[in-house]
Amino acid sequence: MTREEKFMQEAIELSRKGIEHNEGGPFGCVIVKDNQIVGRGNNRVTSQNDPTAHAEVVAIRDACKNLETFQLEDCEIYTSCEPCPMCLGAIYWARPKVVYYANTRNDAADIGFDDSFIYEEISADIEHRKIPLVRLPQQTAKDVFEVWNNKQDKTAY
Repeated sequence: MTREEKFMQEAIELSRKGIEHNEGGPFGCVIVKDNQIVGRGNNRVTSQNDPTAHAEVVAIRDACKNLETFQLEDCEIYTSCEPCPMCLGAIYWARPKVVYYANTRNDAADIGFDDSFIYEEISADIEHRKIPLVRLPQQTAKDVFEVWNNKQDKTAY
């Protein structure tokens, strides 16, 4: 068994344990740095009443806490399924060096986890989306952006 297969099996086992404990859907994820697991997560959407508690997001939060950082540049992500759009966004923000996945988004759709609606919405023009996005321009919001832009001691990311 390769090291990649070993870590993938850890992610898959987390997905299985999540089901056994009724924590959420069949998804698991581990984050690896220097051949060590630094973050673990399984889907906890239903047990935490949190639509963002997907395996990858839970694992990213765990890894960042354990590593005391907000970036995962030197890390690898192993996830039991191709990341959904939300998780993919979180992964890009975390900046790992690679993502390995087992099941595909089509496999997930076959068992009731179909993200095609979200993919379609993301590519739709803002005025044609199913959930309206309504801009309420406020100068005070723009002012806060200016404060950030001029802040000398900010931590950029």
